[in-house]
Amino acid sequence: MAIVLVLQYNILETGKRVLPGGETNRIENDQNLTSIPPEFGLSCYVMKRWITIALLAFALGLVVPAPHALAQDAATLHRSIKAVTDVMVHDIFSPPVASRIYAYISVAGYEAACGGDKSYRSLAGQLHGFTGVTVPQPDKQYNFSLAAIEAVLLTGKALVISEGVVGEYRAVLLDSIRKTGMAQDVYQNSLEYGQAVASEVLAWAGKDRYKETRSYPKYDVDDAPSSWKPTPPVYMRAVEPHWSEMRTFFIDSARQFVPHPPTPFSIEKGSGFYRDAMEVFEAGRTLTEEQKAIANFWDCNPYKVNQNGHVMYASKKISPGGHWMNITGVACRRANADLVRSAEAYARVALVIADAFISCWDEKYRSKAIRPETYINQYINPDWMPLLQTPPFPEYTSGHSIVSSSAATVLTGLFGEPFAFTDSTEMEFGIPPRSFAGFRAAADEAAISRFYGGIHFKPAINYGLEEGYRIGAFAIEKVRTIPCLLCIYSLGVMLNCRRKLRAKLLWELKPTRSDTS
Repeated sequence: MAIVLVLQYNILETGKRVLPGGETNRIENDQNLTSIPPEFGLSCYVMKRWITIALLAFALGLVVPAPHALAQDAATLHRSIKAVTDVMVHDIFSPPVASRIYAYISVAGYEAACGGDKSYRSLAGQLHGFTGVTVPQPDKQYNFSLAAIEAVLLTGKALVISEGVVGEYRAVLLDSIRKTGMAQDVYQNSLEYGQAVASEVLAWAGKDRYKETRSYPKYDVDDAPSSWKPTPPVYMRAVEPHWSEMRTFFIDSARQFVPHPPTPFSIEKGSGFYRDAMEVFEAGRTLTEEQKAIANFWDCNPYKVNQNGHVMYASKKISPGGHWMNITGVACRRANADLVRSAEAYARVALVIADAFISCWDEKYRSKAIRPETYINQYINPDWMPLLQTPPFPEYTSGHSIVSSSAATVLTGLFGEPFAFTDSTEMEFGIPPRSFAGFRAAADEAAISRFYGGIHFKPAINYGLEEGYRIGAFAIEKVRTIPCLLCIYSLGVMLNCRRKLRAKLLWELKPTRSDTS
């Protein structure tokens, strides 16, 4: 019986290999979620260039500030980050690869923006292999908002697949800025400076071992009962098994923050592992509407395969890192952050997310832990299904937990607590917004959403949160963009978060860990 997979995306004329209609090849330059198992023999249909039209309409609808206001205005920076995000969703990048792109575009934007504000420190010498960027010439005038936008868009254009879409958005945006009456020399100087920054950041990115990992061997599924196995409905190959070999940004190595070991595998009914599995199983059968809403809000699955009868089709959503980058934009707007402060927030959050993924993926492919869906179907109930689609990589630890707690720690250091906000990230995907008292509250909800979704055991969530808070703490201590007094304040906020988390972990894990020591 033939199954048809309808892929709702289109790869534009980028000079990279296009997924041909009727074939099931992966895109050449990426080990991302576009990899469809060839054994399915699926047909692929390519949609029209809908994203190009959407982004151009977005750019044409921009209200670009006058030149004097644009110099410190962050609105166009926010829109440009969002434009690159939309292309990343369209191109279907895996969560780790998406985090890499966010890190480089955000560093480029920050370095260009802080060229006009000496109260902010460059990241040169603070990130592995990053020696800095060109310094603005004192005899030239610049608009650093324009320079930052140019650096973000050119860096993003080089790192995505649909580079033509970013190029078209950039052309429309620059035309709008040109028409504001900005002096021609300032306009040209700013573009050239942004271009220089983008070029230097991309040269740095080219040495992070990403290209080398594209040619590394695919992951061989382990036959051990405790090991991860591909899951339905598409049984995708393991995503980014060599991500821990990437150059880290600020953590010492991928293994600096090794988490508590996972619960020892067992199929015995009295064991800790069996109880962990039963907890997921029972929760999945009694979910409240609120718990379902939480799980769906934080799903953040870049490539969800849906089945309707004999037809399977993919729907695309923002990645976990992209969700927190959007929260960063929400926080900046709520705090009325200017250009440099907004660029700083994006850079700090993107960097901690990127290193959190490297740390998390190191543990995932070391422990190679089985997913709840596989275990429950084999040892408890063969008909049980999780609410969410199980991601195509090992279970331990929870990436959402690590990424969310690390990002929340950095954001709390930047904006303080309490910091109430409403997160509308998922509205464009048909999911209503949710409100939070602070970043920690959002991180806790993001973490537990994976339990409600049926795709993680509790220890992976709780120890993932702990790992993320440790990485976030290290980020505040290690990466300095602001004066030392503010760093001390941020560190105090972070330490308070860690004390609360430790008390929470000791209470929540005690009942389920009694026989694992």
